[in-house]
Amino acid sequence: MRKVVAVSACLLGVNCRYNGKNKLMKNLEDFLEKYIPIPICPEQLGGLPTPRPPASFYGGDGRSVLSGEAKIIDEEGEDITDKIINGCNISLYLIRLLGISTVVLKDRSPACGVERIWMGKDCVEGVGVLKALLESENIKVIKGDNL
Repeated sequence: MRKVVAVSACLLGVNCRYNGKNKLMKNLEDFLEKYIPIPICPEQLGGLPTPRPPASFYGGDGRSVLSGEAKIIDEEGEDITDKIINGCNISLYLIRLLGISTVVLKDRSPACGVERIWMGKDCVEGVGVLKALLESENIKVIKGDNL
């Protein structure tokens, strides 16, 4: 029996990234033989449009956002922190509701970043808001490019 996992929707080919495109996993067919994916896009669930201006962290990563020490600001100067947090909380609710214990996320995203995020114009070590929430719940997170 295949295991149900939540997956960043863009990795499954959904055009939901900031630029209106996707980041389809190269080995999607192999992945689908092993898992039943439930697509999630915290940024869309939080009410952000697609396409949308790119955004980055200021003051820390997803953990710092959750503690109120950092913000997520888009390229046009709009503070989208609350929308990202809201979408990540909705994603966590769905993950809990479905009893999902493993989540596959796209790296370098304000919501989903697994190991790296954008801090201003620099790509640095850090986690997105959803990754930080999932860590606090002891839910296993896999970087989409590692499958």
